[in-house]
This record gives sequence, C-alpha cells and structure tokens, in this order.
Amino acid sequence: MKIIKASIEILDNITPVEVLKKLELCGRVCYKSEDKITDESAVKFISNIVKQGHESVLEHFSFSVRFICDRGVTHEMVRHRIASYSQESTRYCNYSKGDFDGQITVIEPLYLEPGTEKYEAWKQGCQQAENNYFTLLNLGCTAQEARGLLPNSLKTEIVMTANVREWRHFLKSRTSKAAHPQIKEIADMLLEQLNFILPSLFNDIE
Repeated sequence: MKIIKASIEILDNITPVEVLKKLELCGRVCYKSEDKITDESAVKFISNIVKQGHESVLEHFSFSVRFICDRGVTHEMVRHRIASYSQESTRYCNYSKGDFDGQITVIEPLYLEPGTEKYEAWKQGCQQAENNYFTLLNLGCTAQEARGLLPNSLKTEIVMTANVREWRHFLKSRTSKAAHPQIKEIADMLLEQLNFILPSLFNDIE
C-alpha cells in the first residue's frame, strides 16, 4: 500500500490578459460600451463586474483542473453540477496489476499526525481493506466486483471543468471553515494558484 498527499494541477495554459479581455468584451455587450475598451481597461471592468455580482459574464471562460485526492472528497465535488467530470474508475482499474505496482494508493489525511495512535488505526484499516480487496480478486472476482471493499481514502484522479462563475462558487463553498478538511485542503491549493494567475477574479474569496 502506498500513501501520498493530495495535489492539484490546472490543465489549461491560462493567459490572464486574454481571459480578462474576452470577459470584458462579453460583458460590455450588456452596456454597449465596447468603444471604451483599451489595453488597460479589462482589469478594472472585470473587478467591477465581480463587485456588482454580475457573475453571468464570468461564464464565458472555462478551464480544467486535475485533482488527486481521496474518493470521499470526490463525492462532494461532483455535487457542483454546472461542471464536467472525468474520474479514475474503480470498475476498470485493477489495482493488483502492474500499472499500479500491485498495490492500492491512499491519500494521507491532513488531520492525522503520522506516528500517532489515530494515524496507525487509519493506516491499518486501509491495509486491511487492500488485503481483502486482493483476496476477492484472487478468488476470481472482477475489479468492479471487488471494489466494494476499497476505502474512501483510496486515491483517485478527477478532472473538473467549469466556468469561472462555477469555480468561484466551488471555492467559496469549499474553502470555508465549514468544509470537510480534505476538500478544503485541495480548494485552498487551487485558490492560491488562481489568486496568483487571475487575482481580479478570485482575490475576494477568503
């Protein structure tokens, strides 16, 4: 059994200037103020759009993010319905095969300290799940039949594609103190990157 940490990757090469200029052009149609577009006008215009809550304009740009996290997190993630998802399938991925080094991979919970009794109990539970999963495979079960024994901590990869408005909704919901610690962990990672790339679209989210 392999233990790794959660991670995220923005899959698109986002060019901030082009994103803001496109959103500005789309937004100015509402006011028929296209004649006011300049080389420097996009940031101010889009910042005002965000402040005014006129977020339908932000639906004109989408991007994709790959999340490496546990399967429990993805059950919450896919509740954001204005998005598209592609996820590693436990029906078709047989973790006893060579592509997976003959072992399952699990995500280390950030709220458990390695070496503590709680951490060891979690680790042993995952190890037992792996043993039982492989037992069913060895008895002739298919991957989709044996997957019922896999833990929520199982590592999965999921790609989520959404427009800027939905990403803002996702981040507002999932970076809050009320969010589950493990979805908050990856949402915080994403928000940090987006605040660096597109601050005028995301820096109001805390």
